[in-house]
Amino acid sequence: MVRVKVALGTFGAQDKLGGSVTSFIELAKAADAAGIDQIVFTDHVIMGDNTERYPYGPFPVLPEYPWFEPLTLLAKTIATLDQLANGRVDLGIGVGWQKEEYQSQGLDFGKRFQYFDDQLLALQQLWQQAPVQIDTPTVKMEKLYSLPYPKQQHASCMPVPLWFGLAPLAKNCERIANFGAGWIPISWDYDYIKSGADKIRDAMLKAGRDPETLQIRAHAVIDHSLPPKAALQHALDSVETLVKAGATIIEFETAPFIEDDDVEFLLEKVSALSANLKA
Repeated sequence: MVRVKVALGTFGAQDKLGGSVTSFIELAKAADAAGIDQIVFTDHVIMGDNTERYPYGPFPVLPEYPWFEPLTLLAKTIATLDQLANGRVDLGIGVGWQKEEYQSQGLDFGKRFQYFDDQLLALQQLWQQAPVQIDTPTVKMEKLYSLPYPKQQHASCMPVPLWFGLAPLAKNCERIANFGAGWIPISWDYDYIKSGADKIRDAMLKAGRDPETLQIRAHAVIDHSLPPKAALQHALDSVETLVKAGATIIEFETAPFIEDDDVEFLLEKVSALSANLKA
């Protein structure tokens, strides 16, 4: 039986914690001390005006909202971070939904899945062998070295666990089955999570992987009409349904559940849930 874990999402936390990037560091330390299993940072390369194209409902912030970069998205940087973190780095990936991010880098938005697939193949080599020989439509390397390797070296998927934030379409399920440790549904809908989990597990079985190893990080329900402490209780009440749908990690965002900078109350509640799930 898979043990269910808990995660703390940091998106929007700076609004409640003084606006400084250093507040993320203190929050991460406190969450780690409280026994939270994962701390989640969200990033965009840039942000355009067309946030109405966001595919998951109303976009929660204005285009000028700050996005603190959690890391520089290079294979060597991730490997170094994994060494520093003693093998505790997980990497969430996706293709994005707005053209402006690609256009700002001189890239064709229509080729985003080609870039994505080629980069996955490149990471697979860069994290496990040297020199690398890569010849794909968008990534080409010949006899290049990129060390250190990550401290982690998982046998069944990529060395650093990759979490895919993709819709569970057939091709995406195949991508997760070939490279992924986990899926991020970006939804708390029971049917969506359950159906997607079943499709990905079927794809893993076809790829020769154990479908029971699939991790799924689902968001606890957020009811913005409730005050923070009531919203937190509502979120805690949603956990059982999410676990039944297949979630193995429950992510609690920070901002909707704290008031008057009372992070300790949130951490106390989430830590108690974590302890109960481990019991």
